[in-house]
Amino acid sequence: MPRAVVNAVPSQVSAEGKTRNEVARLLLEQGPMTAVVVAEQLGISPAAVRRHLDALLADGEAETRDAPRRGPRGRGRPAKLFLLTEPGRARFGHAYDDLAVSAIRFLAEHAGEDAVRAFAEQRIEKLVGPHRSAITGSSDPATRAEALATALTREGYAASTRQVGAPAPGQNVGAQLCQHHCPVAHVAAEFPQLCEAETEAFAELLGTHVQRLATIARGDSACTTHVPVTTGNNPAHPEPGSTVPSGRTARIPNGGKPA
Repeated sequence: MPRAVVNAVPSQVSAEGKTRNEVARLLLEQGPMTAVVVAEQLGISPAAVRRHLDALLADGEAETRDAPRRGPRGRGRPAKLFLLTEPGRARFGHAYDDLAVSAIRFLAEHAGEDAVRAFAEQRIEKLVGPHRSAITGSSDPATRAEALATALTREGYAASTRQVGAPAPGQNVGAQLCQHHCPVAHVAAEFPQLCEAETEAFAELLGTHVQRLATIARGDSACTTHVPVTTGNNPAHPEPGSTVPSGRTARIPNGGKPA
């Protein structure tokens, strides 16, 4: 008996998922539509359809609107039409990454690498520019790094910071800025100018040179940037592969552990 129950659960879950996907696809292709019409189209009970529609609504993948009335106004509430939201459409995939790569390839072919570089710099400025005053409000690079992580998280990068090294008088310590998600990783894998412009912008905002240790675009689990923080009277000196506030960038090495 226990074996039969265990085997039944995956089949039930699989069937539920398949039916829900069919409901969502019907809304994608023919929506907006009522639950009754969905049930008729799929040949399943209205109760079953409503269960799947309620799940799509709860997940933010579908929404409702009142169906237009035809003829004299009758009693009762108007019928509800169901349609997919943007997250619901995402269930069936988008080609945004491919479109972006194609667009930047076209830019590189017809306007040159300088145009790609200018695009990358403009993009990161639009991303972090609105947060500039919050980031540069402190003169401490570590505090700025925390503010930058907060700004990046608000922009969808799921960023965090942590201190690395043991602080002691006259010793150099640092902070690691980690971005656990990169919305443009697929594009940056072909066009590293996006990562390079981002690193230079970080150096300028933090007021110190920074070193990119790892990137999602290169297959790492997070984009990790080392931010040197100096204690005592010893200034932090640029390391190989670092970026200085003047905007000069060296090759980004792989490695580094995410915060």
